[in-house]
Amino acid sequence: MPAARTGCRGIPIYSRDHFLLSVAVGLAAGLYAGLDLLTGLGWVAFAAAVGVGIDFDHFLVAWYNTGDPRAIRYCLRHPRAVFTDQGSIFEPYEISKLDRLLSHMLIGGPLVAALWVPAPALAVLAAVTLYVHVVADLAQDIRDLRETNGSLR
Repeated sequence: MPAARTGCRGIPIYSRDHFLLSVAVGLAAGLYAGLDLLTGLGWVAFAAAVGVGIDFDHFLVAWYNTGDPRAIRYCLRHPRAVFTDQGSIFEPYEISKLDRLLSHMLIGGPLVAALWVPAPALAVLAAVTLYVHVVADLAQDIRDLRETNGSLR
């Protein structure tokens, strides 16, 4: 895939990467908890849904920043781009790295809190999955900064 138009020069973290990381979290959690196969697969599916689904906030942030749901319309007109060319979805002015990280925190915290009462184990799984997601995003941002600036100092 080509580099994202958001200024990323390295290998951006796309949904497929978050999916694989989230599946790994779900598998590890299911094995650690000693779950039966069906419940374990449910945990893997839940982790994958949380780890990839959190990125839908990018569309809302871009809409908020521009006042225009352009990225949503683009994906509706070009659904293949969602899977094959994610770098083409957002324009550089629509969403920044800090915007997406802040929105992940603003959504992830309340999501985990809301899950805590009915399903504490799923709340922990969601928290770990979101933690891995944000760490992956931050690691990519650091790589991009180093490539652009040569250092972080």
